[in-house]
Amino acid sequence: MDSLGPRIKELRLEANLNKAALARRVGVSDVTISYWESGAIKQIGHERLVALAQALGCPLSRLIESDERGRASPLYLRRLPPAPWQDPGARAIELPFELVPSQRWEGECYLLTPAPGEPFDFLDQGDLIAIAPTEVFRQPGLYLVELAGAQCVRRVSQGPTGELQFERQTSDEITPYTPDCRLLGKLVARWQANPL
Repeated sequence: MDSLGPRIKELRLEANLNKAALARRVGVSDVTISYWESGAIKQIGHERLVALAQALGCPLSRLIESDERGRASPLYLRRLPPAPWQDPGARAIELPFELVPSQRWEGECYLLTPAPGEPFDFLDQGDLIAIAPTEVFRQPGLYLVELAGAQCVRRVSQGPTGELQFERQTSDEITPYTPDCRLLGKLVARWQANPL
């Protein structure tokens, strides 16, 4: 499927729901459901996507991935390398542009979630992220980074002279780029596991 709208309709019909019933479960109007399905509304917030997946009784990954690529399940993100998408069994997803319009991102994406017992800044257990592998800084935001042999999530930006700067969630301290640092991927979307 090329876009999110037809996928929402397909999953709604699979769940034997009419638009009004789905709208009640998600907390929106049935007109909004119609707009989503037709593509008239192209941007759907993360909270609404999580609610939509729950209402449709399907994993979020099934809602946001293209059927042509097959069913990808989230990969575990661990502190020690290698990056999860380097596993030969890892499957990329096709992330609809409507989900990440501000990211201006093209290319492969993978669904990741922190492995049990593996803490990461900016992520809680159960959170789901879409990450695009890259070793090139393209825009400020959250990146999966390898620092001193361990994988971590950092907010990455450029300093006044163009040098990369890394920031942790729990500190205002900005760490400059060092030779033992390597970008692994850009986080292009995050769905938090907070209950609705």
